[in-house]
Amino acid sequence: MFTGIIEEIGAVEQIVTGTKSCSLRIRAEKILSDAHIGDSIAVNGVCLTVTDFKAPYFTADVMPETMRRTNLGQLAKGSRVNLERAMQLNGRFGGHIVSGHIDGTGTIVGMIREDNAVWIKISADRSITKYIVEKGSVTLDGISLTAAEAGTENFAVSVIPHTAAQTTLLNHKNGDKINIECDIIGKYIEKFTQNNNEGITEDLLRKYGF
Repeated sequence: MFTGIIEEIGAVEQIVTGTKSCSLRIRAEKILSDAHIGDSIAVNGVCLTVTDFKAPYFTADVMPETMRRTNLGQLAKGSRVNLERAMQLNGRFGGHIVSGHIDGTGTIVGMIREDNAVWIKISADRSITKYIVEKGSVTLDGISLTAAEAGTENFAVSVIPHTAAQTTLLNHKNGDKINIECDIIGKYIEKFTQNNNEGITEDLLRKYGF
């Protein structure tokens, strides 16, 4: 589990490609201070398992399903990536609940500066945008952000200078693919209501403590 607060920006040192998969070797510093083989590290928001490490590098395998669902297949040697270790229960929860399981990718269709902020507009499939609500949480390339606008075919976030400086977000340009993880709470609610033939009633809400 992650929070979407990026700890550092790493760099892809090596990519070993398979038929539909790959292995990434990534240069990092801060996140390797207490790393162990088997640890989870979010790379551009994708939860990957450390299979080997020797500071300042770690290695992680990327399975075919992850390649299909994310933008990791577009990485090249030298690409900069957002990195976050799994959250600790004794720390502050600064972002929101992030699983590291990407729902899909969107396409950046606009980047406009407004004073000290930058608006980023993203188009995405309805299967993703249905979970995004105005002022709700969304994760882009592993970054916990607030949806400032939400539509049926696109949504937008507004990025403050600190987030821009600490992540790779503004390295993107129009047409780039970006990883999206929707708020997991909304997905659980949808699943619960779909599996309940009674529908949402007052009695049902009372039954579950609402």
